[in-house]
Amino acid sequence: MNNQDTSSIDLAGQVETGGRKPGPPVRALLYVTALAWSLFQIWIASPLPFWLDVFVVSETQARSIHLAFAVFLAFLAFPAISPMARHRPLAGIFFLLLAAGLFGLALYQFILDIPRAWVFAATGGAVLLAAWPALRPAPANQVPMADWLLGAIAAFCAAYLFLFHQELAQRPGAPTPLDLAIAGCGMALLLEATRRVLGPALMIIALVFLLYTFAGPWMPDMIAHRGASFARAMSQQWLSNEGVFGIALGVSTSFVFLFVLFGALLEKAGAGGYFIRVAFALLGHLRGGPAKAAVVASGMTGMVSGSSIANVVTTGTFTVPLMKRVGFPAHKAGAVEVSSSVNGQLMPPVMGAAAFLMVEYVGIPYVEVVKHAFLPAVISYIALFYIVHLEAMKAGMEGLPRRHESTWQSRLIGFGLTVSGLFILAGATYYGLGWVKTVTGDASTWLIGGLVMAAYLGLLWIACRVPEPHMVDEGHLELPDPRPTLQAGLHYLLPVVVLVWCLVVERLSPGLSAFWAVVFMIFIMVTQRPLMVLFGRPWEDTPDDMSIPVTTRYPGAVLQGLKDLADGMVQGARNMVGIGVATAAAGIIVGTVAMTGIGLAMTDLVEFLSGGNLMLMLLLTAVICLVLGLGLPTTANYIIVATLMAPVIVELGSMHGLLIPLIAAHLFVFYFGIMADVTPPVGLASFAAAAVSRADPIRTGVQAFIYSLRTVTLPFLFVFNTQLLLIGVDSPWQLMLTFMGALTGILMFAAATQGWFLTRSRLHESALLLAAALVMFVPNLLMDRIHPRYDLLPATEIQTVIEAAPGGGHLRLLVEGMDLDGREVARAVMLPLGEPAPPTQRLRQAGLGIMTFGDQVSVSFISFGSPAERLGLEPGWQITEVMVPARRPAPEWFYLPALALLGLIAWRQHRRRDPAVPLSTPR
Repeated sequence: MNNQDTSSIDLAGQVETGGRKPGPPVRALLYVTALAWSLFQIWIASPLPFWLDVFVVSETQARSIHLAFAVFLAFLAFPAISPMARHRPLAGIFFLLLAAGLFGLALYQFILDIPRAWVFAATGGAVLLAAWPALRPAPANQVPMADWLLGAIAAFCAAYLFLFHQELAQRPGAPTPLDLAIAGCGMALLLEATRRVLGPALMIIALVFLLYTFAGPWMPDMIAHRGASFARAMSQQWLSNEGVFGIALGVSTSFVFLFVLFGALLEKAGAGGYFIRVAFALLGHLRGGPAKAAVVASGMTGMVSGSSIANVVTTGTFTVPLMKRVGFPAHKAGAVEVSSSVNGQLMPPVMGAAAFLMVEYVGIPYVEVVKHAFLPAVISYIALFYIVHLEAMKAGMEGLPRRHESTWQSRLIGFGLTVSGLFILAGATYYGLGWVKTVTGDASTWLIGGLVMAAYLGLLWIACRVPEPHMVDEGHLELPDPRPTLQAGLHYLLPVVVLVWCLVVERLSPGLSAFWAVVFMIFIMVTQRPLMVLFGRPWEDTPDDMSIPVTTRYPGAVLQGLKDLADGMVQGARNMVGIGVATAAAGIIVGTVAMTGIGLAMTDLVEFLSGGNLMLMLLLTAVICLVLGLGLPTTANYIIVATLMAPVIVELGSMHGLLIPLIAAHLFVFYFGIMADVTPPVGLASFAAAAVSRADPIRTGVQAFIYSLRTVTLPFLFVFNTQLLLIGVDSPWQLMLTFMGALTGILMFAAATQGWFLTRSRLHESALLLAAALVMFVPNLLMDRIHPRYDLLPATEIQTVIEAAPGGGHLRLLVEGMDLDGREVARAVMLPLGEPAPPTQRLRQAGLGIMTFGDQVSVSFISFGSPAERLGLEPGWQITEVMVPARRPAPEWFYLPALALLGLIAWRQHRRRDPAVPLSTPR
């Protein structure tokens, strides 16, 4: 392995699992702790605690233990000062000043004879202890005594809710001085753990919000509030489920850990290398093949990865050198890897763990989140693939050579047979298993399990019949044959199939679906090595001499499988340290918003700065999301922007008559929060890719942002055209039309921004391509000029409208009333409706109750945590009118002139590119 590969892997280790390399005893303790964390998470996700009535923990207690593991590993695995830090003592000086302030406050309260003075002294002591390792950093192979103390204290403070759950439940809202001391120390040490694991960005943001909690009376009028006492703030943030131990940490505990563990086990089993080999085998021969393979490999890896940075250094180690080899400049090679890895965070089913948070914040099923996020992510990836193709055409690049060349006809036939075979297999699986469930009833679980086992054994037997394909790297520039490369790891797809089946078909919860997928992965890791030995294929670390009896090689394969399983569990737990502390620290922001009402202040601020202009409001929101997301991991990023900015979009959009579904607002802020990983000067993914490609980080980040302009544009488009989120798409024909229109539009946009279509585009051609792309994306904008999108009906027609609404449809209302601050409000809202049912029942499912008096309809009640509450509706408001889609020509008719314009540009560029056209011919 060369130095570049080594530095990349070291970077991944420092970012994801800590930069320390302690001696064997400490390393063994970290290993056992991480393994215990994974086993605990699998235990609480399984039905075993309830079946056996052993170690049944409540949700709050599980969150407490989850955070205790995370902070303990954070202090032991991550040094106080990163080896890459330039100003080593600054963190220590900051903590010294903070400790001095806390000690001064404690002394002041002691002089005034305030009983809780020692609470501040204890918190100051914890901060002072955290300052010591930062001022006197230890070598990378040592864990100083201060870090042992910090890890133990932080773990105890986090586990306090588990250890004293009964006592705390008996005194809600009345904390004792010991409770407050534990909460104060826990908050300080959580912030320090966040700084160590994730850098200073999230710690500073959380600290600013925490200080804002106390400094409310001294803030400017627009963001001022009453303020909170130390006791109230700590009760909210640490001793309840409204702050650190709130929804975000709950999702991390219930769902995210299992998905991250699933990804780690897949990687350890060999699926990561398999995905990369398959991408190169299928695409490496094309123009700029390594870059196209990087896009696909990063997409497959990012689907189950929780970090764009880890994705960059995992796949980039192989793809970036090969991109440079075929002609990509270093900064463009890094930028392609950044763009594809960051886009992996937008891809269902995991979306950097944000998909599960959206379930809680938006209040819709997980399958609905995946459905809405799917189309934008897919067309964005296809557009990136096209951008890579355009870059290869500009530079005249070629692909990598195949081992056995074949004609394009045979490749086309093979591709068609493969795709059609996959569709046939998927259809046979879906309908066949559905028939089995119908016929066999309760016995279907065992029968389907037997069929999955048979498929696993069959695919594993096929994998043993083909030679092990080599990894494409600078030492192996020859591409492997596609067929054996595909056959060598098809069994890795079975756990993914099980996961998708449980989520989409069985409609199990994300946590339970991930649990069964993890159980299947555990089975694969324990059995695949021994079974391959039995099938006659030795592993790379087993004797190659097949004359050695199977009985001699078999025990070693079993032990190696168990070791791989334990290593995968440890890797999954260590990958979760950053997500665990990030969701806990982001809970501070959520708790502050709940205490202070800063969310309403953000709405007023954005409305004031935008001057009521809707497009300017969206631009300001996008910029704020970019700033808030700088330097943050995906999960914490989404929690912050969703808490602060998603309500702003819905609120201000409704005030201007734009019906923005809540999921569209959350995806809008999520996209721009993710773009912070790309955007200079703090784009962490760009810095990681620059380290791999040995290019300038700023130049890499700028190029990656140019490649990501399609991703920047998409949120604005699906806010104005919600069909891109598959909202209002009611038929297969409409689905196909929406997909093809969006795909054509994104490809035209990519060609315009790259300045190249069939050949280099002239300025006016790029402008026309942009205009045509806009029409393909949002044809409603033109049709709205001709005919209004909605007709207005009296509020008394609401029951009739609900009866006519299809399953999964929406109810659009104009409402007015007075909010909690005494302001008159008039807005449009888009309320999701469930499956067909009586109107009253569908309204109740949406959390809305109504009363009718003559021609007036008012809101009678709003259910807590319902979609109606999330849209900001209040009891007593009047429903003035109901909005129904107008009968008008389909907006998609505007596709025709846009496609005609595209054809004209293609014809002009083809003539300009064709050498047979005389030079004097007008162009």
